[in-house]
Amino acid sequence: MSETTAAMATRPGLRTLRADLLSLRGRPMPPLAWPRWLRRLPHSLVCFAAALTATASAGTTAPVAAIGHAAMLVLALRRPSSAWWLSLALVTGITLKYPPTHDTQVYVWMVHAGVLFLLALRVRLSSAITAAVLSTLLTVALKLSGSAVGSWQMITGALTLFALALLIGAVARGRREDHARLTEQIAATARERALRTVLEERTRIARELHDVVAHHLSLISIQADAAPYRVQDPPAELVTELASIRANALEGLGELRQLLGLLRSRSNGPGDSTTGTSPQPSLAQLDALLGSVRAAGLRTTARIEGAARHLPPGVELSAYRIIQEALSNVLRHAPGAETSVGLVYARDALCLRVVNGPAALPAAPSPGAGHGVIGMRERVALLGGELAIGPTPEGGYEVNAALPTCPGSAPTPTPEPAAPAAAAAAADTEAYA
Repeated sequence: MSETTAAMATRPGLRTLRADLLSLRGRPMPPLAWPRWLRRLPHSLVCFAAALTATASAGTTAPVAAIGHAAMLVLALRRPSSAWWLSLALVTGITLKYPPTHDTQVYVWMVHAGVLFLLALRVRLSSAITAAVLSTLLTVALKLSGSAVGSWQMITGALTLFALALLIGAVARGRREDHARLTEQIAATARERALRTVLEERTRIARELHDVVAHHLSLISIQADAAPYRVQDPPAELVTELASIRANALEGLGELRQLLGLLRSRSNGPGDSTTGTSPQPSLAQLDALLGSVRAAGLRTTARIEGAARHLPPGVELSAYRIIQEALSNVLRHAPGAETSVGLVYARDALCLRVVNGPAALPAAPSPGAGHGVIGMRERVALLGGELAIGPTPEGGYEVNAALPTCPGSAPTPTPEPAAPAAAAAAADTEAYA
């Protein structure tokens, strides 16, 4: 049983060695991540070292063998395991066939150490150690077999080169892997933060819509309860139907209250001000909103085109919130800028536009989480409208939104994957800031 267990434990190691040292697939050496204009510097240095070594060693041994062995450095840039095996073969052939001068052995061991270094950069540590051990065993075997490979001092120097190549290559590979993992973690954290912001905004919108729908259900319930008393001798069928309407409205109210309690208990902290029960704002409070931002020092003008009319509560609430957030962003990022707010009442849509000029005063650092732009996007998407946000040629900023006012005119929004939505939200946030 113990032998079977040991055999099973060694299988992953053998598979690793086979994949790293016996595979013919390419392992291109990655370029430098920074600076970009030096991305190919390591590759150029390796090619230069190969050319220099081939030129210097051609006078001490056969030119073909010298050039072929030095070319293993270039081959190792893309196929390090194949280059290492070929280098082992060339080391053996050069040692046995050509006169073992001191310079010949120096170049041979230097090239092989370079190939071993390039191999350690691309394969796992266990595989790199195995390659270094095999290179060491070959060197010692050649010396013990009587081949004229130089003195033991030369062999010791070669083994020292192998150890340094293994150490430096393994450390460099570990640093590169750590950097890649850190970069991936930072990107994942940014995506998670943006997605969490989107979910928080959707929860906030759901709470506000609850208040709007609950108001109308309450009116339906009250009217259905009072309707029989407004008519003399109402038919029994009418009374029964009105009672059913009232019961359904009350049941819907109860489910909405449960949903709101769930949202508030899970998403709100102790100091969250959104748990209040005050009525949700509408465009009727637009003048008060503009007055408050003017009192804060923002020069704001308003223009309304078309016949103002009562719109669905969700449209009015979303329009008010979008204008409120746009003005808040102007106060944070462009204090003192001239700002205009425009409303256009079209036949089946409400178009709003908030434009500000360049900042008149330096903006203080704003550590906000970027909920505002994400909230605008989510509200417009909920109604099936369109939103455009971006800088103006004059150096200011502009927010344009078109909100459908007829229930049937809004196209059904197609669900999008969470990651692209989070990435778009993060991009919008950075652009506004």
